[in-house]
Formats: sequence, structure tokens, C-alpha cells
Amino acid sequence: MKAMLFAAGLGTRLKPFTDYAPKALAEVNGKSLLEHNIRYLQRFGIYDVIINVHHFADMIEDALFEHTHFGSNITISDEREEILETGGGLKKAAAYFEGEADFVVMNVDVLTNLDLEKMIAAHTSSDAVATLAVMKRDSSRQLLFDNDMRLCGWKNNSTGQERMSRQASPLSPFAFSGIQVLSQSVLHNIPFEGKFSLIDLYLDLAKTQTLKGYDHTGNIFIDVGKPGSIEQAEYLFQ
Repeated sequence: MKAMLFAAGLGTRLKPFTDYAPKALAEVNGKSLLEHNIRYLQRFGIYDVIINVHHFADMIEDALFEHTHFGSNITISDEREEILETGGGLKKAAAYFEGEADFVVMNVDVLTNLDLEKMIAAHTSSDAVATLAVMKRDSSRQLLFDNDMRLCGWKNNSTGQERMSRQASPLSPFAFSGIQVLSQSVLHNIPFEGKFSLIDLYLDLAKTQTLKGYDHTGNIFIDVGKPGSIEQAEYLFQ
């Protein structure tokens, strides 16, 4: 199985660190987020990884070269000219996954002890084209699921804005963890161009196809988006 790590983002929440380095190279206990997540994927037998780069792209490539790709087979998806966000980044890298029935996509700035093997098994045994790791935790934006954990919509808790793909009641809100297992069919006929988010794609797909949430509430999970979270991560991840 192959995977994609999103490492192109500007990392504005991690300023001032990201004024002179990419968020992927922020360190937790002496290891970069990039290394933590490459090794996380290795624990589940995933050694073929494509990484998108934009912000301080050269520094990421140099770190990979210096550490001989941390023992994995790394491909770079170059977004130096224009950052494409998560959806656009995946679409640009689509050819890398040709022939793969399923694959993993995750953000480089999350740390978790989620059992990815169990999540992959849940995906492959279901009829879902996408399985999204979600948790019951506070978040300004949440995905909305029905009783069968099928994706139905999205809500911005700060503004009250809602986007619905299918009607159901009751709906349960979950925070997205930035980790997903996708089927090859997700890459077919993506109706967006240029910059767009995966959430846009998922809400569009959910109108006609099944996307499911994988509830990993209770796992350790840290969105390493700001210096305070790095300090927290250092207590939990070695």
C-alpha cells in the first residue's frame, strides 16, 4: 500500500518557526514531524510515500536526502509554483496511485497512536470510497455523520455555516483528524481544478457515494499546529 503526506502548507499557526523553515521540519523530541510520520507509516508496512512540497521545499528535500529518506521510498510532488491545498495536491499526485486499490493520505502535522491497520481493514471491508479518521473533540469545524457513520455534511461552529450532502436525522458531529484511507475511485473524474480542499471533494462525493467516518475517540491525537502543541506532543511521543 502507498501513502501521501501533505507537507506543502505554509504552517502559519507555527509562526515564527515557519518564517524560516517548513512545518514538516518542526521537531518533537529531536525528530521532525516528517520523520515521525514516515516512521508511523512504516509501522504499518507502508514504505512507498509521496510528499507534496511548497513552503521551503528545498529544506524538506535536503532533510530527506540527508537521512536517506528514513528508509522509505519517497517521491516528491512539486508544488513550488503554486500551493494546491489538500484536494488539489491529491489530484496532482493521482498518477502515483495508479493501480492501487486503496491508499492512505495524511497531514504531516498530526501525531497519533491510531491503529492504522484496523482503520484500513474497516475501509476495505466496507462499501465506502473514503474512510475518514474522526474523533469526539472540540473543533471549530466538524463533519456530520448519520447513525451508520456515513458522511452527510459539514458545519462551521464559529459561523453557524452548514453544507449538507444528504439529509439524515439525527446527525452526530465529529472532528476530522486529517487521516484518511481512500479507494482508487476517488481519483476518477474529480470535478474541481486548481486549489481546493479534500473536504470540498468529500462533500461532493457524499451526494452520491458512501464515505464513512472511523471513530478513534480515545486515541492520543495532537494537531501540531502551534508551539504549545509541540510542548504537549513531547510528553506523549518519543
